[in-house]
Amino acid sequence: MKYSEAKQGRVFVLRLEDGDTVHEELERFAKEQGIRAAGLIIVGGADSGSMLIVGPEDGRSDAIAPMTTVLRDVHEVAGVGTIFPNTDGEPVVHCHIACGRKDDTTTGCIRAGVQAWQIMEVILYELVDSSGVRVLDDATGFELLQP
Repeated sequence: MKYSEAKQGRVFVLRLEDGDTVHEELERFAKEQGIRAAGLIIVGGADSGSMLIVGPEDGRSDAIAPMTTVLRDVHEVAGVGTIFPNTDGEPVVHCHIACGRKDDTTTGCIRAGVQAWQIMEVILYELVDSSGVRVLDDATGFELLQP
């Protein structure tokens, strides 16, 4: 395990609107507000056609091939995530959401493109005095958090 310490800064209450692409809006907002690092919680609706990354095809293969799924209808959403900069200083959202409809739930990462349906509410907790940065890991191809 690796860790660092941070302090809580500002707290933002956001409402994404119908059709907003969640990770793009959050990264844009972070950049505009000068937010380097944050934690977030999300609740609302995901629109039909939203795409989630739902795991690797084979978690122990040399080359990681992500699996994606498309939501075939509107789903209720609850999620958590973080924002940390990459090595270029750009904010990068890492957020997983659970998307439910009737008796079915799909859980995954929003980076493939999740669009808000009507509204999506976000509470964003800024972290200050954080040294965390996302660094490209050659072995996985992921930008891994280095706290």
